[in-house]
Amino acid sequence: MRYGKRDWTSYERGIEREWLITNGRSGFAGATMTGANSRKYHGLLIACLTSPEERYMILNKLQEQVICEGESYPLTTTKYQKNIVKGYENQQSFSYDGLPHYRYVINGLVIDKQVALAYGKNTVVIAYDICNNSKEAVLDVSPFLTCRNPGECSKKVNLTFEKGNQENNKTSKALKNEQQFIPQFNKEMLIRLWSTEGDFKDEEQLTEKVFYDVDQTTGDPCTEQLYKPGSYEINIAPYEKKTVYIVCTLEKENINPAKVVKQEKLRISKLRNTFKEERLMAKYLPIAADHFIVQRDSINSKTILAGYPWFLDWGRDTMIAFNGLTLSTGRFDDAKEILKSFVLYEKDGLIPNMFPNNQGKPLYNTVDASLWFVHATYSYLLYSNHEESTAFVEKEIYPYLKKIIKAYKEGTHFSIHMEEDSLIWAGSGLDQVTWMDVRVNDIVVTPRHGKPVEINALWYNALKIMACLEQKFENGQKEGYEELAEKVKISFNKAFWNEADGCLYDVVDEKGGDSSIRPNQIWAVSLPFTMLPKEKEKSVVRKVFEDLYTPYGLRSLTPAHPDYHPTYKGKLFDRDMAYHQGTTWGFPIGAFFTAYCKVNQYSKEALEFVESLVSDQEVDLENQCLGTIAEIFDGDSPHFARGCYAQAWSVGELLRVYYEDLLGGRIKLEEAHKKMFC
Repeated sequence: MRYGKRDWTSYERGIEREWLITNGRSGFAGATMTGANSRKYHGLLIACLTSPEERYMILNKLQEQVICEGESYPLTTTKYQKNIVKGYENQQSFSYDGLPHYRYVINGLVIDKQVALAYGKNTVVIAYDICNNSKEAVLDVSPFLTCRNPGECSKKVNLTFEKGNQENNKTSKALKNEQQFIPQFNKEMLIRLWSTEGDFKDEEQLTEKVFYDVDQTTGDPCTEQLYKPGSYEINIAPYEKKTVYIVCTLEKENINPAKVVKQEKLRISKLRNTFKEERLMAKYLPIAADHFIVQRDSINSKTILAGYPWFLDWGRDTMIAFNGLTLSTGRFDDAKEILKSFVLYEKDGLIPNMFPNNQGKPLYNTVDASLWFVHATYSYLLYSNHEESTAFVEKEIYPYLKKIIKAYKEGTHFSIHMEEDSLIWAGSGLDQVTWMDVRVNDIVVTPRHGKPVEINALWYNALKIMACLEQKFENGQKEGYEELAEKVKISFNKAFWNEADGCLYDVVDEKGGDSSIRPNQIWAVSLPFTMLPKEKEKSVVRKVFEDLYTPYGLRSLTPAHPDYHPTYKGKLFDRDMAYHQGTTWGFPIGAFFTAYCKVNQYSKEALEFVESLVSDQEVDLENQCLGTIAEIFDGDSPHFARGCYAQAWSVGELLRVYYEDLLGGRIKLEEAHKKMFC
């Protein structure tokens, strides 16, 4: 992905695209293609001490300028409250191949800059490849430091540092220009900063107020000052070529910056070659998938982050993203660890909805995470298709699956229980237990208490899976999963069919069915085991396509509904009121694509049509946050990206569709099912 001067003819245009890189333990870096930070979450080192929850903004940015013959030429763009440093005027190009690359050209001096994070470490390396075809010059680089929560602008305590004592760190003695800082905000932390060349000019000061455009639009605090300890002055002789590295790290060990960059290039190249195709999706979505698979230190195992820059690991999001992020990309060891991670926290038949960021007890307010967990386990068996995987599931996972089904039948927390008609009821009062889970104080924006359509589709799917597993692991039918599934099928068809609209009710309760046209019904068609007659499945797919489809996902509510919100913007209250009332969500489109292929028997015409829709969506990988997919988009055109700029289930579901439906992986899975269960 390569961009040039016409892509940043103004400051506003230059902040339209941004990039993200990650370190495998919830730390990350990101900025825009002009180097400007347009949101408080942008920075060159957002470190994570205890993964995935304990994050700190450390190195906000490097403000760079070239000084030649007394003239100063800014490289990085920075917007202050009162003015803009227009570094983009000296920027020639920007490219992204999994790492960000900036090129600056000033009077014959060419500087190529790239940024890399050390995988598994809290370390960022900024590399400058310098080729001077002209006169003597100086590259002046000023680090802007802070120590704060990435989601909060700096206060005075975040900008107070003590100078570290290099003699206390044996690894740093050879680094003559290393600077060390101990933040007042966290005195247990040591920030190390150095350059491989040049002198450090000690000149402590606070910057002017930096301004964040994105945060202004959401009503959040949007200005802050940053700590500038001084600057590195790197002399460039006429016609000189050299590479200079600047390193910022929280690690006490020695860092070889050239090795860090080389290793990251090799690691990302391997990800980019997961699929042997040249299309954007094949090259960049495996890299995007890697962003979300991180270490959870509390159990020394892998988990999946729901989204960047603020979400941690959520059970529902993890299980929905699971197939695409881990299985379609061949990361079976990671998949196994993730299943083990979440089953450790099973409680009364429930998989955690989320883990608090203060290492407190998990929250279990979700009815769907456990059912998606059953589905994820089944998918893991089919994809891996190996005796060791089967033995692992039988010994370590299957007993918990039985507990889940038993709890749903007999009843568990949050009013989750099976009714007399064998359908699942969930929620009461102020509970929000499905993915449409916004509550504003005492306002439940999308109350779905009763029998939600996707929950009962997942319930049937889980029962059919359990019937298969029971037959394999226990050589017989003891719990009556198959018989119960048949009862669910009869009740579901009777209760949920909305004849007037030719689709399914969204929720059924004691008053009847909610006829709001929402995307939840699509899973009643897309899951491996479904209940509707073929013609009704086709009708559901048609209705969803007509009312809810956009190029980036499915709307959460039909535009014909009086509560429809066309855009997601403004202050938090306004955004929460729109979140599930028309806002387009990226992840349900995966279920729609699969459902469309399925009801059309995977015909050549159906596959070509879905391929064309996927290609339309694929174009957006070169916009907004490069190479990844946002959480949500406006319901109305042009469907601006909103919310998290990189979302696990958005990426995971498109990856799953790409592998299963477009590359023919579905055929292998069907064969694996027959081999394993028939």
